[in-house]
Amino acid sequence: MNDHPTLKEKPLLADIQKYIHKTNKYRKHRTDVLYCMLMLCEETGELAKAVRKHIGGKLDVAKPATGGAAEEAADVLWLLIAVCNELGIDLEQALRAKEEKNKVRIWK
Repeated sequence: MNDHPTLKEKPLLADIQKYIHKTNKYRKHRTDVLYCMLMLCEETGELAKAVRKHIGGKLDVAKPATGGAAEEAADVLWLLIAVCNELGIDLEQALRAKEEKNKVRIWK
């Protein structure tokens, strides 16, 4: 039996992308881009609910609670990276390229 993939100490973003790719394969998770995108939207909503709870917003106490904000943020990151992996996006390179554009924007 293969061992579960491990994430090295102090990983780079590229290491995290590789880990998520390998782990999704190991766990036999569904990774098609549409499914991952739908899951990303769902998890983003759960993060919003956790933030609302954190700031003292009212919640329906009859509904089951989601995980805390940290757990939900991790789910959002995982699924964002899964989408990027399926689209062949190097997320670090994409972030750097986008920031170069943002540096010359006029922010008001």
